[in-house]
Amino acid sequence: MVSTIRLGDFTNNFPGGWPIRSAACYPAPGSTRRWKIAATDSEHRSFPPCVVLWAFIGQALDPDHCCRKALARIQAHLARLGGPTLSTDTGAYCKARKRLPEGLFVRLACRLGAALSGRVGQEDLWCGRPVKVVDGTGCSMPDTPANQKEYPQPSSQQKGCGFPALSLVGVFCLTTGAVLDVALGRVHTHDLTLFRWLRRVFEPGDVMLADRGFCSYAEIALLLKQCVDTVMRLHQGRAANAARPRAFHVKDRIQTWKRPAVCPKGLRKSDYRRLPKTLQVREVAYRVETPGFRTHAITLVTTLLDAERYSAQALAELYFDRWTVELDFAYIKTTMQMDVLRCKTPAMVRKEIWTHLLAYNIIRTLMWEAVVEHDVDPARVSFKGTLQRVTVLAGPSPCATSHQAKHMWTVLLHGVATDLVPHRPDRAEPRVRKRRPKAYPLMTKPRAELKARLWA
Repeated sequence: MVSTIRLGDFTNNFPGGWPIRSAACYPAPGSTRRWKIAATDSEHRSFPPCVVLWAFIGQALDPDHCCRKALARIQAHLARLGGPTLSTDTGAYCKARKRLPEGLFVRLACRLGAALSGRVGQEDLWCGRPVKVVDGTGCSMPDTPANQKEYPQPSSQQKGCGFPALSLVGVFCLTTGAVLDVALGRVHTHDLTLFRWLRRVFEPGDVMLADRGFCSYAEIALLLKQCVDTVMRLHQGRAANAARPRAFHVKDRIQTWKRPAVCPKGLRKSDYRRLPKTLQVREVAYRVETPGFRTHAITLVTTLLDAERYSAQALAELYFDRWTVELDFAYIKTTMQMDVLRCKTPAMVRKEIWTHLLAYNIIRTLMWEAVVEHDVDPARVSFKGTLQRVTVLAGPSPCATSHQAKHMWTVLLHGVATDLVPHRPDRAEPRVRKRRPKAYPLMTKPRAELKARLWA
């Protein structure tokens, strides 16, 4: 038989222009067709798509990501319903995961992030403007031929001694921490190139916040055409002509930048022709005197030219908040253990990434519910504490009476809102490790060659 996932309002246009994707997983723009997943009768009864999606999200939330535990979760679910006993072989579950369309994960994660970002009230905005933060990171994955072909390992690693890796650029909501969209590419792809696929995430009136790696004349100008302002650190290539502040002084001035003489690498010529010949930007230079901070002199560049409405102090505080995107990636990669992926094919690797992002947005939505319900500071709500409570209180199965579910929801929100992290402004810690790693040598030759030496 053919089982069908009804997506409801998820049948709108997909985010276009993904750098690397499986076109077969995505409906054509404007299409309202349903996702069709081929499965036998027995497979459908044991692994319906909604249950497989629920178990896959559970894998991302659980500290133990193995498929055996996900299968055990489904077995517990069926046992509660009085269903049949499943085999302990994880092969059928892995095939069911593979049948789920990649685009389903993309759409669910993006729509959930957009819905959470849309709930922010006017009082929580920066100077009345929504701020979206951009940053990049990377992940590694199992060393399989398929992964190596799609996402080759860094050239600095010897053949057979490294792991495939990919680059990832994400757009986050500054207020809620929700991830709005990401672009994936090979490890050698520059973050700025990947960001060009994400321009459509921004809406008129937004403010883009980023570090110096995204400081580009073309991107600033193209975003300004979308009525999107930018705040970012000045690129080191322009630092020689920037204002240099002295101690306890702030320099604030308007500069005129000229369009690059040639089309930058990675930028489409049609976009280059749209660029204005000159661009007025504001440069704000100031010093940071907080102990423990590595950077002491910072120069920001912004298209917010109104110094009365957007003071230099406000811009400096906003850029200080850019650090939250580093924490967001740390939650996803370290707390949720997405730093090292586990799937052995590129398509499943991408599904694994999007499942983590979907699970991350679920946790962020729960945190925001607790903030609204109990009126607490969102910056003090613990992400890891919320994750731990979800994995414990959510239970092994989603089937519960309405009264039980409502009570569980109340207890969960109360626990999230009362278990707050300490208020630690300007916290700084030495960048050192106390625990010594094991003194094993690094692999410099393929494993097969090293094993052959053991028997020589």
